[in-house]
Amino acid sequence: MLTSHMRILVIEDERKVASFIQRGLEEERYIVETAADGEAGLDLALQNHFDAIVLDVMLPKLDGYSVLKTLRDAGNATPVIMLTARGTTEDRVQGLDLGADDYLAKPFHFEELAARLRSILRRSSTEKTTTLSCGDLTLDLVTHYAARGEKEIELTTKEYALLEYLMRNKDRILSRAMIMQQVWKHNFDPESNIIDVYVKRLRQKVEKPGASQLIHSIRGVGYRMREMHEADVSPDTSNDQEP
Repeated sequence: MLTSHMRILVIEDERKVASFIQRGLEEERYIVETAADGEAGLDLALQNHFDAIVLDVMLPKLDGYSVLKTLRDAGNATPVIMLTARGTTEDRVQGLDLGADDYLAKPFHFEELAARLRSILRRSSTEKTTTLSCGDLTLDLVTHYAARGEKEIELTTKEYALLEYLMRNKDRILSRAMIMQQVWKHNFDPESNIIDVYVKRLRQKVEKPGASQLIHSIRGVGYRMREMHEADVSPDTSNDQEP
């Protein structure tokens, strides 16, 4: 089922409309971020992974058509539903020609937006990899099923978000500041140990005796997801089990 943990970006300058969409999508168990102008929305879309974008046409700073064109020119293929108060054929054609996946005229019922969103998510999921893996650890981005070998792993929403971020960046060292910004969505507090606490919880669920370690501590920096064997371990890659 295409619902929880999928990330949706809503670019809409009308505060009431943006709040209406956000509340509805969060009730459907999507993770939602919002932007109130085209420039802010474009920056978010280019710098982060989203499963779909709900994009208004009439936006301050940068209109929706320009946002969409820039995304597609940059090779960003994230599915986009465009919203407009003008439901003319010309508007629809312009948006679709620029690479929009669907078009919805205002005012609209939330149920229709949700149905169209599910439709484009299903279509896009058949066109791209929907499973992440590291060794025998797998994470299905559509069903949100996590397993180590044949054993299912039950994750909370934040544990899933942390594991997904680590696995999307497999073999890359991620600082605590990067993890805080991407998973918790706010500035890093160097005095906080929340990341270490969640990594410890994740390790308790993911790691298993006799199997290769997957979540590695990089002393003084952060963490890295990587399948390592005895021959790979060297003194300068700290595998200390920090909290």
